[in-house]
Amino acid sequence: MSTRTARPEDDTDVVCTVRDLVKTYPAPRTPLRGLRGGGRGAPEALQLQGSAGVRATDGVGLDVRRGEIFGLLGPNGAGKSTLVRQLTGLLRPDHGTIRILGHDIVRHPERAARILAYLGQESTALDELTVALAAETTGRLRGLTTGAARAARDAILDELGLTPLAARPLKKLSGGQRRLACFAAALIGERPLLVLDEPTTGMDPVARRAVWAAVDRRRAEQGTTVLLVTHNVIEAETVLDRVAVLDRGRVIACDTPAGLKERVAEQVRVELVWRSDAPLEVPEVAALRPAAVVSGRRWALRLGPDEARAAVAAVTGGAAFAALDDFTLATPSLEDAYLALGGSESGVKGLVKA
Repeated sequence: MSTRTARPEDDTDVVCTVRDLVKTYPAPRTPLRGLRGGGRGAPEALQLQGSAGVRATDGVGLDVRRGEIFGLLGPNGAGKSTLVRQLTGLLRPDHGTIRILGHDIVRHPERAARILAYLGQESTALDELTVALAAETTGRLRGLTTGAARAARDAILDELGLTPLAARPLKKLSGGQRRLACFAAALIGERPLLVLDEPTTGMDPVARRAVWAAVDRRRAEQGTTVLLVTHNVIEAETVLDRVAVLDRGRVIACDTPAGLKERVAEQVRVELVWRSDAPLEVPEVAALRPAAVVSGRRWALRLGPDEARAAVAAVTGGAAFAALDDFTLATPSLEDAYLALGGSESGVKGLVKA
């Protein structure tokens, strides 16, 4: 299966182009005793496990269009953060090309800092600064004059509701407040491309709304493009224009959220929540177990409409009902599409719903 996405009809509308990107990490080394020449007290030998190593990105190809919110969705370990580190010039790929606004980021990684803003999962470099100084300092580092940096700082803090916290050090804030302050700093300087890695982690609903309102405003007024890294399927379904689904370093699908869900449109998502343990002694429940993805008391099943109706009737109208705490029927989610596209069953635990 090819990992390259279809090219947009108008290549002039492409902000970021990735082709055949490969990054391999060496396999872990483990100590072995008892090799020839060893003895009591001899140094432990190291053996490379799997000479091929681990491919964190495996032939990735993408086109990100101007003004869109493009998502990278996948479980933990799918290769999202490695891909982003290559796009931002922080990690050199073993093979492949990256062009952002015409710049070759593989040959000139230092140019990435001049054309994009990156909000990583960790931003500890700003922790000792106050909220106001973190935003102002970022603006100065991005070439703004002192006056322009302070004006931009004041506007962004007011926009995000952070003005009351302006004098507080980031390290003294709650997790969600600190994340919002780091997002404010990322907005300074009007970069044409925002790369946001799990930007709303730990935020309350008000802060999350402020983040996406700020993003939408910059898309409308400045044509800003956003590359969003997430494993939150609810966020992905609601904010993304297009999404690339990653699994084990490969792009297994790239489409709109609606387009991906259409691939499993003939299925229904059934969720069963048991009061404690599922009553597997009930034959109707035992028959559903092989098709269920189990997470504690919760069972998730993807079934055809007739099968879904039969399953609900079986657990609500018979001996299993006393053990049932709740159930829901829903149209397929991006998580369902991920599994249907070949995503690993174990990896789905890294996709979250809220």
